[in-house]
Amino acid sequence: MGLQNQVLFITGASRGIGKEIALLAAKDGAAIIIASKTAEAHPKLPGTIYSAAAEIEAAGGKALPLSVDIRDENQILAAVQKGIEAFGKIDILVNNASAIFLSDTLHTPAKKLDLMFQVNTRGTFLCSQACIPHLKKSANPHILNMSPPLNLKPRWFKEHLAYTISKYGMSECVLGMAAELAADGIAVNALWPRTVIATAAMQAIFTDPEALKEIQRHCRKPAIVAEAAYQILTKPSRSATGQFYIDEEVLKQNGITDFSPYAIDPTANLQPDFFVE
Repeated sequence: MGLQNQVLFITGASRGIGKEIALLAAKDGAAIIIASKTAEAHPKLPGTIYSAAAEIEAAGGKALPLSVDIRDENQILAAVQKGIEAFGKIDILVNNASAIFLSDTLHTPAKKLDLMFQVNTRGTFLCSQACIPHLKKSANPHILNMSPPLNLKPRWFKEHLAYTISKYGMSECVLGMAAELAADGIAVNALWPRTVIATAAMQAIFTDPEALKEIQRHCRKPAIVAEAAYQILTKPSRSATGQFYIDEEVLKQNGITDFSPYAIDPTANLQPDFFVE
């Protein structure tokens, strides 16, 4: 089972992991609703909804680029409606968009706290809420949240409490919605990388080019997460729900054991991602 004739609504699909998932789906001829903020080129980050759409179409898929701030409920609802008007259905929702600010409690401004909760937890909830009525009509409906396993050890809270809670909010959506929507056959799962992934967003966090280059040496490419997402989204939706997948484990289950092609530098030690032990 591939993604032929499937319609995917992907948040944050203008770059990084979201775009990689879109491109893999496009190779099967899928249609992608690109729900991302970046309509104009960012001064630090490459890619817009329009450049992503061009790549998706070049890969063999259909694309609907929509400028969407998922903090705004009306923009989400409008994007879903435009997707239905363009493609007639939505089969898959990938809640990929995320905000990050790593700091302790005393040094986390309210503005950053609000951003992470509005994008990560609230945005995931509202995008799911808007898509569920359409997913219920799909033959193989999936919701996939790019969020971590729920690890409650204090070490994952003490240094970046606000970020952790906001990402765990996405994972709690998996826990709750999987049970809530099981009777409808909608698979609701989470996917998280074993190692840190070298995405364009790193360029905004690490402004020193040499420091960025050194950090990226210890990362993997977004392609490994996209490959794992593809394996999950092509399963029959009633076969697995409420799961917290790790990219490496998904690929191992599908016969892939050599992960060196995904490394930025195969000679460097890999940096484990947050929440993974």
